[in-house]
Parts: sequence; structure tokens; C-alpha cells
Amino acid sequence: MDSNSNTVVVTGFGPFGRHPVNSSWEAVKELSNLGLGKDVVVQILQLHVAYKKTKEQVSKIWETLQPQFTVHVGVASSSKAIILEQCGRNRGYKDADICGFSPEGGVCLSDGPDVIESTISMKAVCKNISVNGIQVLFSRDAGRYVCDYTYYLSLHYGNGCAAFIHVPPLSNLLTADLLGRALQIIIQEMLKQFGKARE
Repeated sequence: MDSNSNTVVVTGFGPFGRHPVNSSWEAVKELSNLGLGKDVVVQILQLHVAYKKTKEQVSKIWETLQPQFTVHVGVASSSKAIILEQCGRNRGYKDADICGFSPEGGVCLSDGPDVIESTISMKAVCKNISVNGIQVLFSRDAGRYVCDYTYYLSLHYGNGCAAFIHVPPLSNLLTADLLGRALQIIIQEMLKQFGKARE
């Protein structure tokens, strides 16, 4: 894998359940307009809220685009804050996706470790940034649904060079524009960590 790549892939999810408009994808589209700085190529992709399809999409990102790292963004239905997830988990996937499917045995990878940590310290990112108008929190539990599943697979395929950010649903106060700006600040801070690791 070309670790000198200056490409960052950022994904959001399509509609599902109570979210005909998914705030994660709206925020990612805003981020794409804002960019991450002149030396960073941002590629965005919408993922399906479906285990099998997402598995295909995530493995393809790492095989074909070979990004420096990948940031996945999902919606946290009951949150009013942005949540930075530190790790992905392999087991416990019982809830069916939008196709009515759930992974066999409730696992991502039958021979995978229980937990994979991101190489990025989400705690440090949380500490080093402030986003006007919205709280940013740290978490070690991405929720055992398609979000957590996606994160685990991306951490596996990308050797830990992945991140997951949960954003709240859109509202009058929490607009796509605000969430897009927040993603820009957060991901730029993540890129600083990558820069330090390379030195």
C-alpha cells in the first residue's frame, strides 16, 4: 500500500428507517465542498446501510483508492453531539439491516480479533479541537450496527488507518453546513497526527 498517498476517503450513509435524509451524507457533501487543505485530495462515497454491500464497498476503497486514511461518518439518532469512535468491534451484530439481513453468527470476520483500535487517538483529537455550536465527545462503542461493522472492516483492511465519526440528525440548529465545518476541523486535526507519526 502506498502510504505516501495524500488521498483521504470520507464516507457517509444513505437513507434508512427514520432517516430519509441521512445527516452523515449531508455533512460529508458539505465537507467535500470545503476541502481539507490544498495538499489533500478528498474523495467521498455514500455507503448503503446494508452489511454485505458495505463490506464490498469498504474492501474496494482500500484495494483501489489506497487512501492515506479513511473517515466514515454515520448518524447517531438520539445524539445532539458529535462522537469520535476509538475502536471497532467484531461481534454482536444481531440487528437486521435495511435488506433484513444480519451477519452470520453476528460477526464481521470469523477469524478477526474482538476489537481493532484506530491508530488515531480520538481522545487527543477531542482535546485539541473546539467546534462552535456543538459538543464533541469520545467513545469506545460504535453501537453494533452497520456503523460499527463498517468501522471494524475498515480498520482491518486499512491496518488501523481509519476513523469513525457519529454526527447527530439534522435540525434547525444542527445544519449540514455546521456539521460539514465540524468534520473539516476534526479531520484536519487527525491529519496532524498522521504528519507527526511520519516524522
